[in-house]
Amino acid sequence: MTTELQLHPKLLVSDADAAIDFYAKALGATVTLRVADDAGVVNHAELTLGSAVLALAQSVQEWGWHDPVSVGGSPVLITAGVADPDGTAERMVQLGGELVIPVEDRPYGKRQGRVRDPFGHLWVISGPLRGDTEQPA
Repeated sequence: MTTELQLHPKLLVSDADAAIDFYAKALGATVTLRVADDAGVVNHAELTLGSAVLALAQSVQEWGWHDPVSVGGSPVLITAGVADPDGTAERMVQLGGELVIPVEDRPYGKRQGRVRDPFGHLWVISGPLRGDTEQPA
């Protein structure tokens, strides 16, 4: 029996509702599910970004759920393939992200840069070289 693998990363953040708002405005994410406990803490939310599904939840120290800021940074890079990497990175920065590596044409055939979102997650914003009409990478 073969099963198709589905991978849904779940980001832990210090403020789930603020993260949902950021990802919606910065990356065009759409919330498809939001589950909160009686105190309003978001235990699970699912967002779609194009064909990808990204889950997120509020960090809960008692559960061992630590967001990047609480542990000194993120050891993970999330790559987002977009049509306009310059505009996407700029929008992320305008909304509170931090430009870590400028978006530039890279010798391996992609236009990429890196942004740390307001919640400590590191995003590689990747797209076609300037003047290239290929699909996002």
